[in-house]
Amino acid sequence: MLRNQIELVAEDTGGSAISELRTALEEYLSFYPVLSRKVKMEWRACVELKWRTLGDGRRAEICCTNLWMEMLIVIHMMAALALTEANSLMIPKDCYASGSGNGVRVVSTDCRRDAVDLLLKASGYLESKLPDDMQESVLQTLSIQALGQGTEIQLGLAVDSQKATLSVKRRIACEQVIYFTQAYHCLSSCEAVSHGCAKKLLRFIYWKFLEAKAAAYYYHGLVTDKGSEPACHLSAVCCFLAAAEILGESKKACLSFCLAPPVTRAPPIWGVMKHLSQKIPEVAFRKSQTYGYLLEEEEKAMQCLPELPDFQLSLRPDDFELPEIEDVSSS
Repeated sequence: MLRNQIELVAEDTGGSAISELRTALEEYLSFYPVLSRKVKMEWRACVELKWRTLGDGRRAEICCTNLWMEMLIVIHMMAALALTEANSLMIPKDCYASGSGNGVRVVSTDCRRDAVDLLLKASGYLESKLPDDMQESVLQTLSIQALGQGTEIQLGLAVDSQKATLSVKRRIACEQVIYFTQAYHCLSSCEAVSHGCAKKLLRFIYWKFLEAKAAAYYYHGLVTDKGSEPACHLSAVCCFLAAAEILGESKKACLSFCLAPPVTRAPPIWGVMKHLSQKIPEVAFRKSQTYGYLLEEEEKAMQCLPELPDFQLSLRPDDFELPEIEDVSSS
């Protein structure tokens, strides 16, 4: 039986065979129409569907008798595996930055692109059209968060690409702000946010939102500074100073996230933020020195920040259709 096969693979590999497990779960999910037809309505409450949890040296069982709930558990596992696989691809391997001379390991372009594909797949799983009473805000938040993190990886690819223009980088950064804004508002309205894990997730999303906003103002400033009018330079300086201030707030938000239970270590700066954490303060200082006289002439300039451009979102969750289950309302 597929369920036993899935459990054996998980136990034998310690959960490391991520891709194999996700494929097996997808195959298992495809049998739901057959399962729903075979199990008569009056027997469904008597059929127990169990999953064993592994980890921390403890074992526990999750048991349910509702086919929709079982489907929700499987989809959640598939999404978690896709997110885990994407995360593993973003861990630097034995690939070194060319010309760096300091042995800095980097994540290859192919790995980053594959990670984006997996994030879109996870988002598609979580966006599945579940019944209204099961469309939890937490799942929707995770779906949007996956799109936001996929956009963050895309920004890193654009920064490394010589073909990507400043306008392209600004657009990606602004889209990232929108995704994390949506995710934050979605989770904020959920009752589960009072619980430990959801509260920590909310702080993580706020941290990523601030990083994205700092990047967006930085690139908006670079684009605006291309203008020849003094007003363009003044607006650009305001953007750079705002980016530097928001970057400082993001570091505090990161610490707040780490200290929220369960307490975690502060992660090293990686990806595009490793680049921007150096560039933003440098450019903000240099440009404020160059155009400081404009700030003195226009004292009200810093009281009203330029608005970030509004772009249509480009990343979409992968299409994923739930298998049909007959007469689910009576199960």
